[in-house]
Amino acid sequence: MTLSQQILWGSTFLGLCFLVEIFLLTMCTLAINRLIERWEARGDILATAGPIATALAFIVATHTIQVWIWAIVWVFGDVLPDWNTALYFSLVSFTTLGYGDIVLGEDLRIFGTFAAVTGLLAFGLSTAYMVALMTRVFQERFMA
Repeated sequence: MTLSQQILWGSTFLGLCFLVEIFLLTMCTLAINRLIERWEARGDILATAGPIATALAFIVATHTIQVWIWAIVWVFGDVLPDWNTALYFSLVSFTTLGYGDIVLGEDLRIFGTFAAVTGLLAFGLSTAYMVALMTRVFQERFMA
């Protein structure tokens, strides 16, 4: 793959992953807003833990889907030989852990780094979402 192709395709899959993240975080917000009255009716513990647990479940699902998107790219692009290797490499890249036991050829190195950039930005967005949510929950529960 040429450099421009790596940048184009890397940006495309990065964008797809962000659409997934934005969609699921929006769905999470809507779910929390629908459930908040039920949680509040059942007490302070559920009203505090419910939104946090729901957000964590959505975030784990969001990141899992993104790791699978990259694994699909590696398998269907004939870059890695099997699903186990593709998922492992995808997860190691997404978390920016990068053990180095599986490396891409020179023609895919730039493309591969987009998986790491996706993970960095996804974790940042998820962290910001959790901070905003917990700030709101704690202000409503403990500062009111």
